[in-house]
Amino acid sequence: MFYLHEYYSILIFLVISVLLAFIIFGASYLLALSNSDSEKLSSYECGFDPYEDARNAFDVRFYLVAILFLLFDIETVFVFPWAISLSQMPSIGYWSMMDFLFELVVGFIYAWKIGSLEWS
Repeated sequence: MFYLHEYYSILIFLVISVLLAFIIFGASYLLALSNSDSEKLSSYECGFDPYEDARNAFDVRFYLVAILFLLFDIETVFVFPWAISLSQMPSIGYWSMMDFLFELVVGFIYAWKIGSLEWS
């Protein structure tokens, strides 16, 4: 209760950000041009009608490959800053990244062995 005055700046920030969000949303709603025609209102941008129901379930392998791609793609992003600052790092930085890369390779080999990368 005694330290409530320390949070006034956060409250002011939240109020201003909410007001700004409503102002931007309202301005974009009022100022946006909406010229709709039959092509724009069609099912797809290309104008073709869908061949099947859009609610068909995807194969689980699609999701698994997508998740594995994201996982390995994001994990490899950690290698670039490490490679840039490798000369300023102590040896523990080098060996911890080697452990990280070893675990990444083991995970990739495991995913390959169980057949999660196979489409057929």
